[in-house]
Amino acid sequence: MPRILLLLFIGSLLSCSDNTKTKDTVYFGGEIVNPTSDYVVLFKHDMVIDSAKLDENNRFSFRLENIEEGLHHFYQAPEQQYIYFEKGDSILARLNTVAFDESLVFSGSNEQVNNFMIEMFLNYEDEERLVSSFYRLSPEAFSGKIDSLRNQKMEELESLIIGEDLSENAYAMAKASIDYNSYLYKEKYPFYHKRTNSAANIQDLGKDFYDYRKNLDFNNRNLTYFRPYYDFMLHHIGNLSYMACAENCEMENHLGKAKHLHLNKHKMVLIDSLVTEEELKNNLFRNVATDYLLKVHEVSPEATGFIEKFEEFSSNTLHKEEIAHLFKGIQQLQENKCIPHVTVENNQGNITNLKMIAQQQPNTVFYFWTATQKRHFKNVRRRIAKLECLYRD
Repeated sequence: MPRILLLLFIGSLLSCSDNTKTKDTVYFGGEIVNPTSDYVVLFKHDMVIDSAKLDENNRFSFRLENIEEGLHHFYQAPEQQYIYFEKGDSILARLNTVAFDESLVFSGSNEQVNNFMIEMFLNYEDEERLVSSFYRLSPEAFSGKIDSLRNQKMEELESLIIGEDLSENAYAMAKASIDYNSYLYKEKYPFYHKRTNSAANIQDLGKDFYDYRKNLDFNNRNLTYFRPYYDFMLHHIGNLSYMACAENCEMENHLGKAKHLHLNKHKMVLIDSLVTEEELKNNLFRNVATDYLLKVHEVSPEATGFIEKFEEFSSNTLHKEEIAHLFKGIQQLQENKCIPHVTVENNQGNITNLKMIAQQQPNTVFYFWTATQKRHFKNVRRRIAKLECLYRD
């Protein structure tokens, strides 16, 4: 019976637009099995477009007028995933939060590109372990392996679009989900190869290893919040900065925190010179500043000067406030400083604050994580397990 009702819901939604793309209105709906929140929230870039409350059958629907075409993402706390819209689309999603990404399926117009992007997302998660075994290989052998994996995905994409009315922009979006993950592997390679093989220096890669760089787009607004593109840009900027520094700067004079400061200054200059798309540029500046502060986490004239330089480069007021707040928090967490007064709630619903906990239990370790950053959460758990082994009574 639930499947019959869902089919009726799908039919009514699709019939609203006559299943054509002649109107500007976009219909987006679906069903959430085992929902973890009462709402589905839709974003374009980092801005909320709309929200929809789940009904008694855990279904939701959006009717979106004059929406900007391209990549969006929807959020069902604490998970999120991408969806691609074009004007006139009628798209349905069904998922089970027990396996959010693995169970997500799209149907309706542009289902091909949306299902393909999910497939590439899951493929990348599974493929990382395989690729990690390739980093010990020579540049030629590694490049051959990565190119072979990319070609397999491109063949799948080409077979998918046979007989389908896929727009040029939708095809470009699907292709980007292949390209930038493949490019990311190659940006990582020289550093992972050096570490895997315990080499003293980064190996010469040959003139063709980075051929794909000739076709890079540093200013694609629709990819600004697409994770494969953004991750690639971060590693690419880091790679270029390190290589330029190794060639032109006296690296041996920069050690530890001084080296980290030096490289991050290079990154900001490089971002400013390469990227013109303002949101992407500001997001990259923000990442560089956050990375520097979280790794150095000290108060010094150098750190203060770095923040001032970041504020000169960035044009995003919210980012500037965020970095200033982070730096203030780092100042408050220095040795012999009082712990900040942050209100928290325990699992019994009792309200307290960090300062009170620290006074009552002076050997307490506080740690925090972001629900959507799974890798960060795993790193936190590993760190806590290590501390428990070191300091267990």
